[in-house]
Amino acid sequence: MKPVIVPTVVPQSLENVAAARKRYAFAPSLHIDIVDGLFAPNVTWSVQPGEKLPDAAGMEYEVHLMVQQPLQAGVSFVRAGARRIIGHVEAFDHAEQASEAFNMWRTAGAQQTGIALLLSSPLDELHMYLQLVDFVHVMTIAEVGKQGFAFDSRSIERVAMIHARYPNTTISVDGGETAETVDDLKRAGATRFCVGSALTNAHDPAAEYARLQAAVE
Repeated sequence: MKPVIVPTVVPQSLENVAAARKRYAFAPSLHIDIVDGLFAPNVTWSVQPGEKLPDAAGMEYEVHLMVQQPLQAGVSFVRAGARRIIGHVEAFDHAEQASEAFNMWRTAGAQQTGIALLLSSPLDELHMYLQLVDFVHVMTIAEVGKQGFAFDSRSIERVAMIHARYPNTTISVDGGETAETVDDLKRAGATRFCVGSALTNAHDPAAEYARLQAAVE
């Protein structure tokens, strides 16, 4: 799989998503972080009945659900135009519950599903979920829910361990990524790199995106 940089937005409204779609028009995918205030302290916008993600035909939206009740939230986002849905190991009571959610997301139209893991969660928790999903989403920051947290170097070893155990599994990483850290994470085995602050704070996001993409190719 060709390595790819995926810009990230933590929206407070659908208008924030539309603005990110415009800002990152040069990118093929956009990663949307959704937080319910329970799984993590922050609270974001979440899609409402009848709302649609802007230009879903022209942008591959993926939705990262940092919520305690991911099943219906995932269905709602797929119906709104999301192509990938990511649920957290920590939000499911057991693999059967996760399997139900993934199946419902696919039935609603999701093209891919992923399982996310917090930095503090044991890697062994992944094993029972891998046969159910298309990729693993590894958090590379110690705290989650909003942009700005610092990259945690422990995540490099975690990615390397996952890659060694499951060499055929696509690994996505998320949190504190820069041109320097994505190179280390690529060497460890990651191929999808969700980037927030480095692009949000860039004066020229297209140039920064190109620099990041070059760092992983």
